[in-house]
Amino acid sequence: MNRSPLLKLVGNTPLVELRALSPKPGVRIYAKLEGQNPTGSIKDRVALALVEAAERRGDLKPGDTIVEASSGNTGIALAFVAKQRGYKAHIVLPRGVAPSIYDLLRMYDVEMTWCEADGGMRRAIDTAQEMAAARGFTPLGQFTERANTDVHYKTTGAEILADLPEVDVFIAGIGTSGTIMGVGKRLREARPNVRIIGIEPKLGERLQGLRSLEEGFLPPLLDLKALDGRFIVDSASAFDCAKRVARAEGILAGASAGATLHVAFKVAERIEKGNIVVMFADGGWKYLPSRPWDVTEKRDDHLDEIHWW
Repeated sequence: MNRSPLLKLVGNTPLVELRALSPKPGVRIYAKLEGQNPTGSIKDRVALALVEAAERRGDLKPGDTIVEASSGNTGIALAFVAKQRGYKAHIVLPRGVAPSIYDLLRMYDVEMTWCEADGGMRRAIDTAQEMAAARGFTPLGQFTERANTDVHYKTTGAEILADLPEVDVFIAGIGTSGTIMGVGKRLREARPNVRIIGIEPKLGERLQGLRSLEEGFLPPLLDLKALDGRFIVDSASAFDCAKRVARAEGILAGASAGATLHVAFKVAERIEKGNIVVMFADGGWKYLPSRPWDVTEKRDDHLDEIHWW
């Protein structure tokens, strides 16, 4: 199946140096701006790769309904790709997602099913599987399909190396682990000593199902041995850094981008020189209606009760 002109816009995003935020001489921070994808996040790459993999297997035909569990960006990306490919999308969301996610999915005319927040992503995944069996929907399996990792190995990682061959540290959110596993593998092949750092969101007591990798959902694609470090970042710190990069560089980035930058500053304290690449997985525009930046100075724990990333 030929790609539509819009789908050809997925990927090939810019890598830019955050010069105004350089923490010390000799340490340079670069951001991979995945907000430049059509729906504003890195998940456009994943959604397209998963759909194309399902098409190659013969699992999808025009008019079929895709079902997938998501806390935000994947659902939006799948809605977009489904429209371009002639499919319908049904997204299963845990309660507690960023408020604007519902509005965006509704604009795409996507069917949604909600799960209680305390079941975390595990319950949402189980619900999606149950719906696939009961209603004949097609699950794409972003948490289990190798296409998620492969697309980042083939595209995202290759793009970073083309723009910055001498990358020393790569920092990204863990999430499904597709990004950090795929990019990490590609970078390590070219730079055996590169450090791969994963970050997780600090989630509140109401979001029991995703409190941490140990207590919640361990992504099947994740190999913890491939990571050189892991950090947990609270939402206030993430949004504080997102605000900081907007004011210093004019880049409007999302919560996970702020979290990677927060960790980049910590890593920079421990090295004298090196090139750090941070994954800016999405833009910040979709978070504006919630105004989370306004409460970062209060260090409001309520921020950690929402799936911002």
